[in-house]
Amino acid sequence: MKTTSLRRFAASPLEGGTTPEARQSRFLGVCWSLFAPLLLVFLSASALAQPSVSTSPSASGFRTRFNEAYEARVTRVSDGDTLWVKPLAGGTYRKLRLDGVDAPEICQDDGVAAREALAARLLDQTVTVTERRRDDYGRALVRLRHRNEDVAGWLVREGWAWSYRWRHSDGPFAIEEVLARKDRKGVFASVDAENPRDFRKRHGPCPMPSRSGAKDQPAR
Repeated sequence: MKTTSLRRFAASPLEGGTTPEARQSRFLGVCWSLFAPLLLVFLSASALAQPSVSTSPSASGFRTRFNEAYEARVTRVSDGDTLWVKPLAGGTYRKLRLDGVDAPEICQDDGVAAREALAARLLDQTVTVTERRRDDYGRALVRLRHRNEDVAGWLVREGWAWSYRWRHSDGPFAIEEVLARKDRKGVFASVDAENPRDFRKRHGPCPMPSRSGAKDQPAR
């Protein structure tokens, strides 16, 4: 037992060695072996935290990174929370969906009115786009600013969209929704206004406009 203890003591990087320089060298080696994995984890996390490049290439080579703003002109409004833009720096048209809100489906009560309200505000206007991520349909989920105002917040405050609820959260625009309900604006003029999520659960997505010889297809 004593022999084994002495061998372990002699092999210890802190106590082994016969000179202070040797003990210091071994001590630094132990420190490096302890902190090197932590340093590697930190560098990996920093790399992952960098904004990723958007996966939608453009003919002109114009690319954006998530959370990096760019200027664009609104060319079309599909419904109350979906629109198309053309980046001012060039490239292809982009289909965007406002992040944090849920507007009435186009075939739902007030769906057309919500679309018209958004179009009246933004069509042919220049906006500042910040792409945050992509949804299941490949659309960029974005924060949009027009004349220094958050478009999604304005949409909810005017009563044309709900603050998007997620699990136990009332969403990022819960206060704007409370104010719109209080003032009975937009869809909230009716006490029976149905949340688009519930509408989709009951009816599914709205059908695409019919083409000659083609069946209706769900809209995205």
